[in-house]
Order: sequence, then structure tokens, then C-alpha cells
Amino acid sequence: MADMVNKQIIIFKDIDDITDYVVRKWTEIAEKTVNEKGFFSVAISGGKTPATLFQKLAKEKKLPWNRTHVFMVDERFVPYQDEHNNYRMINELLLRHVNIPAKNIHPISTIVESPQASALKYEKELNSFFRSRPGFDLVLLGIGEDGHTASLFPRTPSLKEKKHSAIAVPPSGTIMSERITMTFPVIDNAENIMFMAEGPGKSGVIREVIENEKSRLPAALVRPGEGSLFYLLDEAAASLLSKK
Repeated sequence: MADMVNKQIIIFKDIDDITDYVVRKWTEIAEKTVNEKGFFSVAISGGKTPATLFQKLAKEKKLPWNRTHVFMVDERFVPYQDEHNNYRMINELLLRHVNIPAKNIHPISTIVESPQASALKYEKELNSFFRSRPGFDLVLLGIGEDGHTASLFPRTPSLKEKKHSAIAVPPSGTIMSERITMTFPVIDNAENIMFMAEGPGKSGVIREVIENEKSRLPAALVRPGEGSLFYLLDEAAASLLSKK
């Protein structure tokens, strides 16, 4: 990845410090965008790492939740009741605890007939909300140990998708369930993109994503146009980075 003036690598002691930072940035961005255009749009990911963040955000009652629109970065095509459903976790840890209108919550539907139908429905919702190419104020992403982000996995056709805002991702290799995901054009069009990564198991892939300019890992292919890109890492995840 070529160096960008809008790329920041910030190393924290632990996940608590990472999430404290994200809460501060979320607050700053939300207040700014609500003042400027009347609403704040954010796309969030599931997984273990952001769980602490959601619990902290649930306590931030003074955030402009009534002007906040929450979207999903990706979802497994499983029922809401399934423990692997991302929206279920986000709803239980965050959304049900804050005063956000139901119309401001935009889950990826898994009650339609197929992942393809779900992706098409979600794409229509994204395009209808933004009335043009989706442009989020904030996108929160994770990085898998294989370098995937969202549900964009290494060596899959999804990495080359340029036309659609959301697509279905079939099972392959280590991907056990069908998924729906936002695509690179949507992610890259965000004003702020934040990767959160913790633990020694992520150290190798973090080094590859950040330092290998020729990396084809999905997380390394996130390249915002005019927006800002943040890598928020704990000390263990950052342990193999070159000291500069």
C-alpha cells in the first residue's frame, strides 16, 4: 500500500484504550456531521473486538442518537436468533440501550429467500438512503488473521466487485456460512475508516497489510479516496511492525 497523508497508525496499550479512542472520535465526527448536514451515518462490523466498544457506546446517552443512522458492514446469512448473527450482537450490546429511532437502524435482512436477494435488498436501501454512491461518515472494520475485512476474503471474486454496493459471498475454503457484505467502492468512499485489531495472533497480518505495498490481502486493498484511514492497534497486534 502506498503511503497516504491521511493514513494514521496509532498503537495503544490494550483494547480498552482503543475503544476509548474510538468513542471520542465517534463523538467528534457525529457532532460535526450532525451540525453540518443534519445526520451522522456509520457502518459497523460484528466480531469479538468491537464488543467492548459497543458496551461503552451504550453508555453514551448524550450522543445524537436521534440523528444517527447505523448500517451493517456485513452479515452472515443466518437467522437473527443465531449466535453468529452480527446484528443480534450489535442490537443486544448497543442499539437497544440507546434512544435511536427504529427507522435509523439498517440491518442486513436474513429473512428473505436467499443471500443474493438479501444483498440486492441491502444495496437498494444503501442507494436510496444516500441517493447516490454511498458515502459514510465512519466505517468500523476488523482484520481477520487471514487478512479479510468485512466479508471480503482473500482470493475471492468479491475483491474485484466495482459495480454493486452489496454482494452475496458464497462459502469457500474457511468461509463456513453464506454472507452479505459491503464492497470496496462503498468502504473506500467513507470519510473515516477505522481498523481495530488486538492480540498477538494479528501481528503477522498487520505487518503484511501495513508494510507490504504489494499485498493483495483484502484489508490492504482498503484505500480511501479523500477520507482518513486509521489503524488502531494494541501493543501485541503492532509488535511486528518495523520501528521507525
